[in-house]
Amino acid sequence: MSDEFKMENVQAETGEVSQEESMADVKFLKKGDIVTGKIVKVEADQVIVDVGYKYDGVIPARELSNVSVDNPAESLQEGQEVELKVVTIDDNKEKLVLSKRAVDSEKAWEKLAADMENKTILEAKVAEVVKGGLVVDIGLRGFVPASMVERNFVEDFSDYKGRTLRLRVKEMDREKNKVILSQKDVLDEEFEAKKQEVLSSIQVGQELTGTVQRLTQFGAFVDIGGVDGLVHISEMAWHHVETPSEVVKEGDQVKVKVLKVDPANERISLSIKATEPGPWEKVKGEIQTGDIVTGTVKRLVQFGAFVEVYPGVEGLVHVSQIAHRHVATPFEVLKEGQEVKVKVLDMNPDEKRISLSIKETEEAPAREPRQDRAPRKDAQAQEENQGLSLTLGERFGDKLSKFK
Repeated sequence: MSDEFKMENVQAETGEVSQEESMADVKFLKKGDIVTGKIVKVEADQVIVDVGYKYDGVIPARELSNVSVDNPAESLQEGQEVELKVVTIDDNKEKLVLSKRAVDSEKAWEKLAADMENKTILEAKVAEVVKGGLVVDIGLRGFVPASMVERNFVEDFSDYKGRTLRLRVKEMDREKNKVILSQKDVLDEEFEAKKQEVLSSIQVGQELTGTVQRLTQFGAFVDIGGVDGLVHISEMAWHHVETPSEVVKEGDQVKVKVLKVDPANERISLSIKATEPGPWEKVKGEIQTGDIVTGTVKRLVQFGAFVEVYPGVEGLVHVSQIAHRHVATPFEVLKEGQEVKVKVLDMNPDEKRISLSIKETEEAPAREPRQDRAPRKDAQAQEENQGLSLTLGERFGDKLSKFK
């Protein structure tokens, strides 16, 4: 038996395959090929992959994704099948470099073009926080400018890494490898839809709980479930308010009443004070007719002074009730902001009217004693009357006797 025949029998018995036969089963690869491989091992800076070639290939960390990857094990696991592109192949050095990033990018560009046309909402995780915005992984490197992240201004994005954003493609340029996305567009559309829903359902007189969003010189804007309504400064409290910050601050939860709804102009007028008892309701049990209270002069007019006797409640002191002596105008004896004691002469909370008196809280000055000349005037008048009587008698006496 020949040695060659013996060898063939040994190979047949042991199951060994000749070099020619084994080489025939090995894939033929070249640079640029797309292959499917199974992950053998995940290391800190690379991933080992079996693609059915005569030796395993590696995916360097830089070829895993279009965004920075801190830990490959977070996105890939052993046994997972992945589609890869051959970047470098060198049989002499048994070097096979593969790229997952290249395959993902190719697919991502095609998908993004369709998503942009269809205005599809994408979900992507923030991979990096960089100057001017956020980097997201959408199969390739996507950029969300700072002004397109939220509806409101965000000063610090440091806690955004790892967050999942809902995005829409704004701009893409494959030649420059640039993709701009926006979450603000998605949020704006949702806000407008919510606004229309609220505007169509809200009713005048309805009481709601809202959140103060921002303050202005003329009032506060309150979110009442997806839409902002304005509480004018005059509707913030029953007492006079100089600035909205006296009553509320941003983030406060407040109860409001709907005063007016204008769907055409998307405006809602709200009131905080309308949800609370008015000062004229509160004062009913606090002040009665005949009470003497301390108040503050709020306004002076020609016919009197308006004095605040309870927060938000003003009564009138008529000019005739200011002092026991004659007062031509209130400005002679009073000034705005002055504290005075007043007596309640009449009170009608239902008509929001209180009559007050200052002079009734003070003792009237003593009257001047009568002078002696007064009786003399009376005597003189009597004498004059008697004189007049005698004169008439003398003048008409004779004629009167004839009638007798």
